[in-house]
Amino acid sequence: MISIPKKGTPEREELIRLHRECVDSMKGVAGFSVLKCGEPGDTTVVSGGVHEHPVLRRVLLRMRGESPKGKLIVICTKIDKEWRIGRLSGIRGVPPVFVNDKIYTDEQEIQHDIFVMRLDELPETAGMPENFTEGWKHRDDNWPVT
Repeated sequence: MISIPKKGTPEREELIRLHRECVDSMKGVAGFSVLKCGEPGDTTVVSGGVHEHPVLRRVLLRMRGESPKGKLIVICTKIDKEWRIGRLSGIRGVPPVFVNDKIYTDEQEIQHDIFVMRLDELPETAGMPENFTEGWKHRDDNWPVT
């Protein structure tokens, strides 16, 4: 199994660089994908990102597979104008809390900051078979079980 690259390693810096390239090429596009546009803001032709870099794809899949508790999310504070980073409580009905006071005016920039923050928080062993649990809706995580 491929582990999550450690902080300060060239592999990790490469992931951040690749993600930044994708973010920069997606400016002007509604929504977000970790893909590189042929022309900035034009998704007619896409390449790079998760299509061509398996380590980046694996890290993103592991980030997405983590428990919702403590996950960083984008919170829109003014429609199509301002966004902030929030953290989920993991408890249904409890609203997320803002992680800092920084306000973003670009929908793409916040995605890159969340990627870097989550990469910092993700343990090297995330997604390894020894850490596998059968789904995340267990009785002990405050989700109703039917």
